[in-house]
Amino acid sequence: MKELTECPVCGGEGRCNSHFKQLQPSIKEYKISKHFPRDIENSEEIINKILSCEHSCFTELHKFEKKIDDLTVFRAKIDGVHIVYAINHKKMLFFLRAFKNFWDYSRFLENNKEIENMANSLL
Repeated sequence: MKELTECPVCGGEGRCNSHFKQLQPSIKEYKISKHFPRDIENSEEIINKILSCEHSCFTELHKFEKKIDDLTVFRAKIDGVHIVYAINHKKMLFFLRAFKNFWDYSRFLENNKEIENMANSLL
């Protein structure tokens, strides 16, 4: 379990996606799937970019993808990598997967059961 720091960009100027902006202040911790560090070399750096909302193109950060039961699924695109993460009803943030290939990302996003199981396994 890792503690989150307050997001000065979202909280102060509201430039991030409104879905994420609504959920972000209540998030207390985040968890990382076992796949995430394997998918991308600089996973900690990417996580910090997402949490701090410091990114040159805010339309690429915190893009709302869909709702799966109690999970709200988002995507960030940083340096050509699609990062899939979700927030559950208990306001826990889960970093699930990172994809360099758009089609792999699309297939993963279509598999609601896999996303749910991956998030639930981190509880």
